[in-house]
Amino acid sequence: MNHLDELEAQSIYIFREAFNRIDNIAMLWSLGKDSNVMLWLARKAFFGHVPFPVMHVDTGKKFKEMYAFRDRYAKEWNLKFIREECPPVEATDETLPPAARSAARKTLGLKAAIEKHKFNALFAGIRRDEEALRAKERVFSPRGETGQWDFRDQPPEFWDQYKTDFPPGTHLRVHPLLHWTEIDIWRYSAREGIPLISLYFANNGKRYRSLGDEDITFPVDSTASTVDEIVEELLTTKVSERAGRAMDHEAEDSFERLRAEGYM
Repeated sequence: MNHLDELEAQSIYIFREAFNRIDNIAMLWSLGKDSNVMLWLARKAFFGHVPFPVMHVDTGKKFKEMYAFRDRYAKEWNLKFIREECPPVEATDETLPPAARSAARKTLGLKAAIEKHKFNALFAGIRRDEEALRAKERVFSPRGETGQWDFRDQPPEFWDQYKTDFPPGTHLRVHPLLHWTEIDIWRYSAREGIPLISLYFANNGKRYRSLGDEDITFPVDSTASTVDEIVEELLTTKVSERAGRAMDHEAEDSFERLRAEGYM
């Protein structure tokens, strides 16, 4: 097997292991490139059918292209699609910086959705190479009763052996893409022919490396208009993947505070 085959096999194993061992599990679908690869892998793991709900926690502020993508493929892939809304920004912690406060709406919306549907676990499409704090994550990551994440109290996962037996009441996040990189995502998307949102490709010298809410996400300078050109760009660029995320340019502890409270 080549590198992409190995990544795919490990992710499929994680999906099947989690689904076999955890009752009432769902997937978070953020509509971005990583989330769409995760969804593609779930379809492969279960032979074209995703056997659990796929949930979008909607801020109402995504790009129109993202909503069009969601509506099309939720139908075409016959997903058990759930859309849940986020509360207004006034409901968030007013001590957070503006962009982080806007992002915190998703944390509150997610907590409400978990409580509403009584989900015991959620698949989420984060990667270790995205952000320093996410590098401390585990594939099977236990959370507190209200969704808090303590990176100092995580189970060891040596030699891809995962702990899936936790005390009653423990909520889990399961991360099938944790071992992937941004370039892996693009190369796999190209190999598999996974649908992609047009915003990722250069238009008038700009493209989006990462997609979030329209009012706090900005494009980066780029002329890459194909997947091959994007991969070539990533091999040499010194611009971080989340350079266009306003939240990542605010106080250094903002992201840590959000993650500790259950941010995706």
